[in-house]
Amino acid sequence: MSLYTDYLNEIETRKGEGLHPKPIDDGELVKELIAQIEEAGNEHRADSLQFFIYNTLPGTTSAAGVKAAFLKKIILGESVVEEITPAFAFELLSHMKGGPSVEVLLDLALGDDAGIAAQAAEVLKTQVFLYDADMARLAAAHEAGNPVVKDILESYAKAEFFTKLPDVDDEIKVVTYIAAEGDISTDLLSPGNQAHSRSDRELHGKCMISPEAQKEIQDLQAQHPDKRVMLIAEKGTMGVGSSRMSGVNNVALWTGKPTSPYVPFVNYAPVVAGTNGISPIFLTTVGVTGGIGLDLKNWVKKLDENGKPLLNNEGNPILEQKYSVATGTVLSIDTKGKKLKSEDGSEELADVASAFTPQKVEFMKAGSSYAIVFGKKLQTFAAETLGVEPTPVFAPNKEVSAEDQGLTAVEKIFNRNALGVPKGKVLHAGSDVRVKVNIVGSQDTTGLMTAQELEAMAATVISPTVDGAYQSGCHTASVWDKKAQANIPKLMSFMNNFGLITARDPKGSYHAMTDVIHKVLNDITVDDWDVIIGGDSHTRMSKGVAFGADSGTVALALATGEATMPIPESVKVTFKGEMAPHMDFRDVVHATQAQMLQQHGDNVFQGRIIEVHIGTLLADQAFTFTDWTAEMKAKASICISNDETLIGSLELAKHRIQVMIDKGMENEAGTLAGLIAKADKRIAEITSGEKPALRPDDNAKYFAEVVVDLDLIDEPMIADPDVNNADPSRRYTHDTIRPISYYGSEKKVDLGFVGSCMVHKGDMKIVAQMLKNLEKANGKVEFKAPLVVAAPTYNIIDELKEEGDWEILQKYSGFEFDDLFPKQQNRTEYENILYLERPGCNLCMGNQEKAAKGDTVLATSTRLFQGRVVEDSAEKKGESLLASTPVVVLSAILGRTPSAEEYKSAVEGIDLTKFAPPVAVPGTARSVHF
Repeated sequence: MSLYTDYLNEIETRKGEGLHPKPIDDGELVKELIAQIEEAGNEHRADSLQFFIYNTLPGTTSAAGVKAAFLKKIILGESVVEEITPAFAFELLSHMKGGPSVEVLLDLALGDDAGIAAQAAEVLKTQVFLYDADMARLAAAHEAGNPVVKDILESYAKAEFFTKLPDVDDEIKVVTYIAAEGDISTDLLSPGNQAHSRSDRELHGKCMISPEAQKEIQDLQAQHPDKRVMLIAEKGTMGVGSSRMSGVNNVALWTGKPTSPYVPFVNYAPVVAGTNGISPIFLTTVGVTGGIGLDLKNWVKKLDENGKPLLNNEGNPILEQKYSVATGTVLSIDTKGKKLKSEDGSEELADVASAFTPQKVEFMKAGSSYAIVFGKKLQTFAAETLGVEPTPVFAPNKEVSAEDQGLTAVEKIFNRNALGVPKGKVLHAGSDVRVKVNIVGSQDTTGLMTAQELEAMAATVISPTVDGAYQSGCHTASVWDKKAQANIPKLMSFMNNFGLITARDPKGSYHAMTDVIHKVLNDITVDDWDVIIGGDSHTRMSKGVAFGADSGTVALALATGEATMPIPESVKVTFKGEMAPHMDFRDVVHATQAQMLQQHGDNVFQGRIIEVHIGTLLADQAFTFTDWTAEMKAKASICISNDETLIGSLELAKHRIQVMIDKGMENEAGTLAGLIAKADKRIAEITSGEKPALRPDDNAKYFAEVVVDLDLIDEPMIADPDVNNADPSRRYTHDTIRPISYYGSEKKVDLGFVGSCMVHKGDMKIVAQMLKNLEKANGKVEFKAPLVVAAPTYNIIDELKEEGDWEILQKYSGFEFDDLFPKQQNRTEYENILYLERPGCNLCMGNQEKAAKGDTVLATSTRLFQGRVVEDSAEKKGESLLASTPVVVLSAILGRTPSAEEYKSAVEGIDLTKFAPPVAVPGTARSVHF
């Protein structure tokens, strides 16, 4: 059976699912298409032409390579296809983005036929995805005096690939569609349980919001063909929870514009909005697709005569509507004046200047942010080759310098890593710059999209300036089902070949490591001055500054070793008082959010850097705080560590990197050994006093300061999704933090979960110690609710086995993972036992394991969004409440939330994760858990 026959069979299957033929990435299949195109009278010739022209993926796919080679033959007259003239062949090449297509265009431009060379040159002038090898060919030809190449370089130096694009319309008419009230998680736009289909854009598009919503959007488009549908989070923030490129892709698929007539299901320019704007990491993703993200401010707090917010019976501010954005409302965006206006433009509704900065307008004009990054690089190369100054075209880096003002920690990191900034120039918050990226992480449910992005931008190898990059397998660790078996080996092979350290060995030599990506990135980050980019919102390290990003930004960082972003403002968080012995550090994390809201009223963390002065905790424990800052809606966070603590964290990182080397995970480039050497260098700098641990200047300027009073934390705290709040905008936020006494020992718990990136080795030891204590007191331990325990990494399990803790966990487990026979089906029902699950994300991700519908889950994880960990049933809303490890364990044993007294009794004598504020002179105190 031929590949073409297989493809026809697949098309029939997809027809039954309401889908078009899947875009082709296989070069062997394209060869069969070409053979049928060249055979006059072939019964499949017409269809093969359609597939070849309109359904073959561009970039560096093998299909693109075969397509480009055939188009070259047509242009040279070596093959004649009536339907594809040489002129049309050039047009098709112009839509293929780079890689094989650029190689063919260069062959033709440097060839002997002057007419063909001139045509190829005109197409090349429109291309931006050129790499070192391509530019080297141009430089060599220019050196040899080639006039065609000189013409191309002169065009590049003027950035005509950008200037000749149409400008952004002065006015954009939109029709509103309210996707939901309250914060909209990216799970609504691209559910985690559909992660397996993200690289199949049409199929994945079927999961956005609901079929009913998709129909309503289509109806709006039919009623308003000259307008763009704007997706809105009413009374909330759009895109909380993650960057989720697939979410933006889905919005673009349903509401955006086609990127090319020859590339199916790839749209750009979506318009999204929220009463409280767009979540920072999601907004970056919107920029990747040249989209628009608006802060509507259409609901405002009602004030009393003294200018203070009026509160309702629940203590929440009363909101009043400033203007309506009800579904079907037509509005006008004035892109020049940067205002949102009424349909006829007579009434100004909101200032939207933040959505139309010069940099963002460039993204909109170019259709993507990374087209601008590549374009700037190409212009610089051309100008240097010609020995001329590049024509000022692009918005210059926004460089904000405040005289006699010190630097925050993030400002120091950006100043060290900034690219293209004049020597000696000091940058402060508000600056918008290119920055070197040191560490990059790709996770497995977005990795296939990152691979697609790399192919689309014609990248073939990781940038040599990246210190280390890792491809995880944690989001598909729980269940090795058919979807994972089909997708993950292919992903690991691609990324391994590209130059990443991969969780799975494509050759099968080393044991698969399903460790949670953030934990691995936290270990391979070996410098507190590093910049980290990762394909997940919880890319929050306790060393350096880390930014969660979409799959496209991750691809760009891998390919170029850089990213472009503004330097955010910072909020300084310090601590005072003493942590009660019965409290866990997770309670300090929750209290930080609660006390911040009490002190400031609004969430001052949103969109900013949280600079947390937490110097006495090692990296593993400090990560618990930085990890949670994603739920605080912060852009990122930075831990200010004491010297000794940082050295301890780096030694621990070295040990774990060596474990990876010992497992056989090192690559030919010696990436892991290089990271150990970098850690040794940093330790030497700290030890000698040459360069102490990163600290802000005393006269740094902060947007706000938060002082967390540890004395006020007397009982465990729970982040509650508050699923039945009368105000939908108050549901499923992370701002409702309640003491355990609120529940009066009466709230039924259906399932407990200890796992996700929020836990560390100490949490596993706490579970073991609680079981030992309860066994000693009662003779045995009985669970009245299931308890799922998933260690985040294998090295934690290895250390627990060495130290004797794993034995007690095994004793009470009714299920223990087996790597030789991994689960091939997700669990849908749970018994009242302890489940020892494979290291990885497990329930927190929501794409494989789920609690039973309608359950009340108490978890150590970070996700309380609707449908993530638990879906609603017909009778009851599912709830995912978040708490510390001891609270979760005790609740599973009791089958309900405990009283404060029951909790104190259960944790007596247990080493919880302790924390003491740093003393004025850096001290050496450490957590009891390593």
